[in-house]
Order: sequence, then C-alpha cells, then structure tokens
Amino acid sequence: MKYIEIINKTDDSISEFIDSKFNEYANENDLVCNYNSFAFVAKDGEKIIGVITGHSYYNEVHISDFVVLKNYRGKGIGTNLIKKVEHFHKDKGFENINLTTYEFQAPEFYRRNNYELEFVRENKSNSKLSKYFFIKKL
Repeated sequence: MKYIEIINKTDDSISEFIDSKFNEYANENDLVCNYNSFAFVAKDGEKIIGVITGHSYYNEVHISDFVVLKNYRGKGIGTNLIKKVEHFHKDKGFENINLTTYEFQAPEFYRRNNYELEFVRENKSNSKLSKYFFIKKL
C-alpha cells in the first residue's frame, strides 16, 4: 500500500534522496544540479543566538530560515550570518541568492545588506503578511 507520512525532522537519507533525484532529472536535461543544504549557527558560548539555513542548487542559493534572538538583534549577528552565506557560495558558480520575508519581519534588513526587492505579493486581508521576494547577485 502507498501512503504519505509526515516527517518532523529530515535526516541525511532525505537529503541524499533529494540530491539524487534532482541530479538525475538535471542530467536528463543536460544540467548540473549541485544540490546542497547549509546551516550556519551563531553562538554566545554554548547558547544558540542565531541560525541561517538554506539550499544551493543549479546556479542559485536559497535562504530558507533565518532567526536571530531578539536581544541580540542590532549587534551585527544577522549581518555576519548572511555574509557567511554569501562568502561561502561566492566564486563557486552561483549567480544569486534568493529569499523571502514578510512585511512584519525584515525587509529593511535585507535592503541594508544590498538585497534587491524583486516583487511583493500583497496580502489584502493583513498587510503584515505581504511577502517580499529579494535577490542578491553574487
């Protein structure tokens, strides 16, 4: 019987499956997928104070999740995390970094870090949930 199961945390087998299938399909289309997940963690001693995660594939990098604890914001932690992602992927054949954020989150942070706003998907019922799509060329 076929079924769908929810998995709360992915493991290496899931990443390997994605990488394998993305690469298989890319090869059928004369492309190189180069799928990789990444995570950078900022710590104060042993305490996690910030995390940035995402994936790189084809010629792009996508930032998925980005969190800095409230009492550490405005101290350069977020900027240092995003710069780590940029530096890590620079000169490796990637053309840009893509990400999304909501109106209530961090559009101004990304602008200050030289990300270009591509478009906004407006939420008509709650403007705080309007989604901002940003890109930065590498």
